[in-house]
Order: sequence, then C-alpha cells, then structure tokens
Amino acid sequence: MPEAAFFDYVRGRSEVVPEGYREDGLRAYRYLVHLGAAQMIDAQFPEVRKRLGEPGWHELIAAFVRESAWDSHFYGDLTDAFIVFLDQQRAAP
Repeated sequence: MPEAAFFDYVRGRSEVVPEGYREDGLRAYRYLVHLGAAQMIDAQFPEVRKRLGEPGWHELIAAFVRESAWDSHFYGDLTDAFIVFLDQQRAAP
C-alpha cells in the first residue's frame, strides 16, 4: 500500500523512498512532522526538554514520531498520545 510506505518514511520507520516520490520532498515532510510534534510537545512539557537537553530531546521526539500509535491528523491530539508513549517507555524492560 503506497500510503503506508509514505507514512513509514515520513515517521522514520523506513528509509526506503516509496515509488512515485522524491527523497528531497519526503525529507521535507519528515522534517515538518518532527518539527510540528516537537513544538506541540515542548509547549505542553517544556520541563522534559530542559531535563533531557537538546540531543536527548531530539532522540525522544524521533522515537515518539516513529514508534507511537499517534494517528490523528491534528497536532493538538499529540499531548494524549505523548503521555501514552511515555507510559509505554517507562513500562518497557
């Protein structure tokens, strides 16, 4: 399914550029998704960014975008998905 390959690439789950897309265009989408997620999460949880520092913060955002079950088209829904993601990370061995 082409849509799944698109979303997998944009979320960082795959590095395979789906047929019919250009890598530079998809990298722009990936950047914008990560930027939007980072901004929305930072607005709600600024202390997390401060505690982790920039490298840790970027790793956390990349992991959240890649691994979370966030499937809403609205960035405003990220808060709940982020809390669930953090709970899952804490529960993981």
